[in-house]
Amino acid sequence: MIGRRTFMTRGAAGAALASGLAAPAGRALGRQGDLVFPTGAFQIRRARIATPAGDVMVTYRFWRALPYVADPVDARHQSLNVCVPVEINNVAIDAGAAPILLATAMGGYAPISVADADGVSAGRMALNARLGLAAGLVVVEPGLRGRTLVDRNGVHYGVAPAAIVDLKAAVRYLRANAGRVPGNVERIVSAGSSAGGAVSALLGASGDSPLYARHLAELGAADASDAIFAAGAWCPITDLENADGAYEWCWGANPLEDGRRVDPALSAELAAGFAAYQAGLGLPAPDGSGPLTADSYGRWLVGALLRPAATARLAAMSEIERAAYLFRNPTIGWGDGGAAFDWPGFVAHIGTRLKPAPAFDALDLSSIENALFGRGTTKARHFTPFSLRLATGDGAARLDPDLAETLRLMNPMPFLAEAHPGRARHWWIRNGAADTHTSHSVAGNLAAMAARNGDRVTYRIYWDAGHVANEDAGAFIDWIRALPG
Repeated sequence: MIGRRTFMTRGAAGAALASGLAAPAGRALGRQGDLVFPTGAFQIRRARIATPAGDVMVTYRFWRALPYVADPVDARHQSLNVCVPVEINNVAIDAGAAPILLATAMGGYAPISVADADGVSAGRMALNARLGLAAGLVVVEPGLRGRTLVDRNGVHYGVAPAAIVDLKAAVRYLRANAGRVPGNVERIVSAGSSAGGAVSALLGASGDSPLYARHLAELGAADASDAIFAAGAWCPITDLENADGAYEWCWGANPLEDGRRVDPALSAELAAGFAAYQAGLGLPAPDGSGPLTADSYGRWLVGALLRPAATARLAAMSEIERAAYLFRNPTIGWGDGGAAFDWPGFVAHIGTRLKPAPAFDALDLSSIENALFGRGTTKARHFTPFSLRLATGDGAARLDPDLAETLRLMNPMPFLAEAHPGRARHWWIRNGAADTHTSHSVAGNLAAMAARNGDRVTYRIYWDAGHVANEDAGAFIDWIRALPG
């Protein structure tokens, strides 16, 4: 709960945004100052935050809706909030050198605005943000443009790569204000789930890449680094141009939630494409069990992640509870103190799939991802040759020329594949076992690629949990605080 508030001054830009100023028709707002962090323009807030160790009362300084680019397209979405703890349980603290948690609330690649926020997050990353604040971290919550934004001329101005460009600009703002903004700008840790997990992973993978320079310059982003120290990604919806095949490899055997089955020939063709893609990655399993191929991937997931997660969950049950669970879930066994199942048994345990085939580049252009790759006044486009050719009946159809670059800017995998030197070296990756929003191979490949690069990776799957599950948020905050320099 949020307690009584005492208000102090607010920066002029923040006041304008909070009063409803916006620029959905392009650059109507013009330049927004010189991007200097307004050190004295804060409010004082108090919040009672529930933590694993009990409730904590935090007093913090709050800066609302600070524009992070000099020439915003839409300042309501291209601004950020900053929360800096100054007292925890009435004991003064100094967060001047604390890690900075960049909590990204994006979901479904939809826009996020912080202009009307009234204190620490109540959104998708609320748990991480609140626990971070209670632990003495500086918490920054950025607004981001997203796919549903349309100006008065019908132009879609939040489509790819807007979200990642904005997130990079927010990091550059923080870094350019080193010594003014509280916190250690050399220890920025991003966090996000779903689409937010995707852009968090992409931010971590692509730090200081020159591929984004033109887009950042157009916004008047600060002349500073956009590299971050660590990245947290929960159920990231990413590697989109390869996600349709991955989805069929993972969930192709299952019916939709209404009982309908997808075309088995279509599913098999897409899954074969995934097998070729996965083989081309040349990834070793992080546990040393061999190469990660379409044939071996399920065994690795079961042995390294799923079976331990199931064992921990079932071991915590009473014998009566466990017997009832096993009766309801006949593809899961129990013996010698551990859960027993193979990959087909796990897929059967989950039972259904959320999405039709193709799951991401929908033939009727109805998916979130089709809209993500819209352009200009075109709301949605195909972004894979497979779906484009199948939908149009033209076996020679080619994607729009701009999509090759846009897809590259939206995918962390190529950056990790080349061991991009500006990448984060610390990775926290999580997803729910029962999450059928994408394939388990998506998070798995991120973890395996980062591990191959020698980065520090913690990867876990929550047993029977769904989309955007976050079952060890306290451990995530502890992980941030314990990361080596």
